[in-house]
This record gives sequence, structure tokens and C-alpha cells, in this order.
Amino acid sequence: MSDTKWYMDVDANTPGYMIWGVDNVVYGPVDLPTLIAWVKDERVTPNTWVFLQADNCWQTAQKISELQMFFHPDNAPAGKPLSLAPGPALTVKPATLRRVKILAGLTDAQLQRFLDLMEAVKAKQWEKIVKEGSPGDAMYLLLEGEVHVRLTIAGKESILATLSAGEFFGEVALFDHGPRSADVVATIDCLLLKISTAAFQKLVQDVPELAAPFLNAIGRTLISRIRADNKRYRDSIAFARAARR
Repeated sequence: MSDTKWYMDVDANTPGYMIWGVDNVVYGPVDLPTLIAWVKDERVTPNTWVFLQADNCWQTAQKISELQMFFHPDNAPAGKPLSLAPGPALTVKPATLRRVKILAGLTDAQLQRFLDLMEAVKAKQWEKIVKEGSPGDAMYLLLEGEVHVRLTIAGKESILATLSAGEFFGEVALFDHGPRSADVVATIDCLLLKISTAAFQKLVQDVPELAAPFLNAIGRTLISRIRADNKRYRDSIAFARAARR
């Protein structure tokens, strides 16, 4: 979110707080005890934007006087590490997992149940994580690093997108099991979480209460990507038409 302040009409008699989530969705209003609980649970970080209804303005959480004590190094919530058994030995803090947009709303217990179905994958710089045309059998969540999504046409590479920590890719494989539509290559060393199609089906069948928010978060992100693609398409058509005049 930019430094621009956002304002809205509120009832000054019922002060509360609205939280701008990493999925670009505003949550709330919530009262101060709930907001503090979210800080302790690391759902709200120092740089999370919070709308103060009493002041009718947005601020980062670290600038709110009632929360500053919780961001002091001596008082910062430690966050019990969660474990990943398959793949490379790995423990990860809940706050790290919540940087992945589609996991941001999950509790620690839900995150651990989710991790029980996933595998940690490490990719070296320039390693091809997904190959165009290969069978789609898993989805990936990017915990650390950066990747390029690319196509090779007539021997020339075209970068479709650059994804950084907190993003995901390969989600279509969970639904149609078809061939991959593009390569995904690590531009720097990466740490990823991999959920196979079989694990995803187990999630849907055995833990529907966890699958529902997961799918909902995927849907919101996909809609955002589609809207961005539509805008780029409209802009390219407008530019081409203007160039012909």
C-alpha cells in the first residue's frame, strides 16, 4: 500500500479499527483487544496499514501508540515454529507463512494442518521449477526468493510475470491436471511449499473447513490477475489503434 492516506465516513461514537490485509481486502471493524490479539498472533505486523475510525485516517500499526509496545524487540511475539516433515528439514514461523497471501487468514493450528499436506522444495538460482508442457501435478507457494514465468516462442524467451515471496503459481493443475502452460524459473535461490493434486483432494475431502478459505483466497487472487490482464489488453488495443491514426 502506498503512503496515500485513505478516508471514509464512520460513526465517531463507535471507534474501532480496520485492517488492510496482504490480500488487499479490508477486515473489520474490530475493537482494540481484538487488534492486539492479531498483533500477538502476527496477523498484524509493524507495517500493516490500520484505519483508525476515531481519527478517520490510515496509519501503519507501528505508529499507533496503543500497539507500539508490542513491536518492541523485548515484547515482540515469538511465534511457535511450525514443522514440515517431507522434503528438506524445515521449521517456519507462522508470520512467515502468513506473508503468503492465501494463508494470511489462517490460525496457527490451521497452518500446521495445512503444512502436514505440503512438501518443502528448495530451488537454486536459474533452476527450472516448472517446465512448459509437463503434466500439472502440483501447486507452489513461494516463501522466499523470486521466479520468472516465461514462454519460449520461436527460440525467444518472453517473460510473462515476475513473482516474489508471498505469491503462488501452478494452481490450475489442482483443477484440470493438464499440461503446464509456461516455464517457471528461479531468478534467485528459492524456498517453496508444494501441494500435490493428491494432497489437495485430501484437503478438500478431509478438512473442508480449511479448504474453503484456501480456495476463496485463491479465487480472489485469480480475479485480481484477470482484471490486471484485461486492463493490459485494453491498453494495448488502445495504443495500437492510436498508432494507426
